[in-house]
Amino acid sequence: MATDNGDRAQRGIQSIEVGGQLLRALVHHGRPMALKDLAREADMSAAKAHPYMVSFGRLGLIEQDRASGHYLLGPLALQLGLISLQQADPVHVATPLVESLAQEIGHTTAIAVWGDRGATIVRVAESPAALHMSMRHGTVFSLTSTASGRLFGAYLPAEEAQRMLEQERRREKKSASAAPRRHVGMPPAPPLPDWKGFEAQLHAVREHGMSRSDGEIVPGVSAMSAPVFDHTGAIALAITAIGTTAVFDASWDGPVAVALKRCAGEVSERLGALRR
Repeated sequence: MATDNGDRAQRGIQSIEVGGQLLRALVHHGRPMALKDLAREADMSAAKAHPYMVSFGRLGLIEQDRASGHYLLGPLALQLGLISLQQADPVHVATPLVESLAQEIGHTTAIAVWGDRGATIVRVAESPAALHMSMRHGTVFSLTSTASGRLFGAYLPAEEAQRMLEQERRREKKSASAAPRRHVGMPPAPPLPDWKGFEAQLHAVREHGMSRSDGEIVPGVSAMSAPVFDHTGAIALAITAIGTTAVFDASWDGPVAVALKRCAGEVSERLGALRR
């Protein structure tokens, strides 16, 4: 038998939940709506919907345009939205969803944010499989040769991506000049692309809405990365999955890609991003 506290925790007010469907419809469409259209979306008659809208108007949750009679979100709704956005920490919001994602797809997943040196891991959810790929907090991804790096490059302002590309070029040049002579006979690493070539890669990322890499850093290791956007439309973080190429499906319409996009979309929605 449920305790009194447990019973209270499960009890709600049905009329609030019913009226809330009207607010959901208004938010979902993102534009002023006539009463009949709101009522239809909430699966109720206009006569039943009208008293709810009157009460919501008194609270400031909605307001009515005097010219058209259409309803739109009111000042209290806007204040609630702004406060919610201020309180939303993208990493905090994404962490539980990324942990569930790792269990779903069977690969290690990570959250990366953009830092001074580039895309940086801040959270890792290990694969449930016996064989998993290890990623460490604080690891910085290459801009040009990793899925996470190219993803940020595609959605950051072009001048920021160009600046980071030049930094990576300087580091590569410095590293090459400092290399021991015994390495001279080894095959050279692939050269970094120039901005024009890299821009073409970034265009492809934007076309697919995500990025992928296949053995570019470590042979036999593949990765895919999907963007999370905030309420301003800016990229907030990247959600990345990584695994051994033999068992990692990196196709654009494969289960890993679909799950990554869905997860990133849900986090974006919770951060107030508009649907793309």
